[in-house]
Amino acid sequence: MHFETKCVHAGVHKDQQYHSVTTPIYSSSTFSWSDLETNSGYDYTRSGNPTRKALEENLAALEGGAGCSATSSGMSAIHCVMSLFSPGDHIIAPTDVYGGTFRLFDRFLQQKGLNFSFVDMTDHAALLAAFRPATRCVWIETPSNPLLKVIDLAAVVSMAQQHGAVTVCDNTFLSPYLQRPLEFGVDLVVHSTTKYINGHSDVVGGCVVSRSSEHATQVAWLCNALGLACSPFDAWLVLRGVKTLGCRMEAQQANAMKVARFLAAHPRIRHVFYPGLESHPQHLLARQQQRGFGAMLSFEVAGGRDLAERVCVGTRLFDMAISVGGIESLISFPATMSHASMSPAARAAAGITDSLVRVSVGLEHADDLIADLSAALAP
Repeated sequence: MHFETKCVHAGVHKDQQYHSVTTPIYSSSTFSWSDLETNSGYDYTRSGNPTRKALEENLAALEGGAGCSATSSGMSAIHCVMSLFSPGDHIIAPTDVYGGTFRLFDRFLQQKGLNFSFVDMTDHAALLAAFRPATRCVWIETPSNPLLKVIDLAAVVSMAQQHGAVTVCDNTFLSPYLQRPLEFGVDLVVHSTTKYINGHSDVVGGCVVSRSSEHATQVAWLCNALGLACSPFDAWLVLRGVKTLGCRMEAQQANAMKVARFLAAHPRIRHVFYPGLESHPQHLLARQQQRGFGAMLSFEVAGGRDLAERVCVGTRLFDMAISVGGIESLISFPATMSHASMSPAARAAAGITDSLVRVSVGLEHADDLIADLSAALAP
């Protein structure tokens, strides 16, 4: 089946009694047993639930994985994966990784005995130099948040395999519609399903998709043991949202390209970070490993924090809010919002300045969005 067909049909037809064309919400916390040894395959919703299982089947099909565990948030998906590793293990991650990921790695897991190196993964020499005998994982985020750097998946997977390390890719910014990291040999893919997969800004969720059945079993065990699974209602909302993933991504990335080109030509914009622009350093790589360029972009204004604040506050159609991937356009200031948990030194090392504005482009008409930004940027 084509991707769009899988979005609509995978994990849906579960109602054998009434033949509902949408997946039912099984809100029960517990399920009865036939005898002391036999149940229906479900006993307690933390451990397994039919609605959540339907979502997991859908997302595994979309990513091309052997299995999926749906979690209560993107961060719980990340924590679940990191629970595969032990004190003393070394993990390599990007310098401009999502702020919540940085906080978990640098300010929590490091205190629990894991060791982290943050490097610019577009610099292959720097990445290769970061490997140690204890390196067990390479954490990939592509395109990165918020600078939209594109990491060469095949090259990073090759380096990791040579050092016996697992690769994990956060695919939230593109969704499986525009990028499928497992096809490049990545071992595990994580998503905040809050974002493009759900697409309607009305649920918080996450997932981990595994390339191998071995990893899928390990992740499912951890998800159950740590109590990280998403609720049946949240799973149902994500299943509803994912049906329109393909058409939403096409429309949103078309808008993003128009907005990016407008900003790139504006005299008050110093630089636009969007892989769809020919000026982007990894534009050709993005064309090769992605199906499209996505709907996320960021830009640096020429007037410092004052102008950045004026733009964020002054837009009418862009809601100033944390999060991305909904049908409505959002604008944010990474230094005080999505990446506030990073120290000023860490933000400086990542290239996140006080002139940087991040935009999640929605489904509004592109001309209206451009007019809104133009008014906010006016002298």
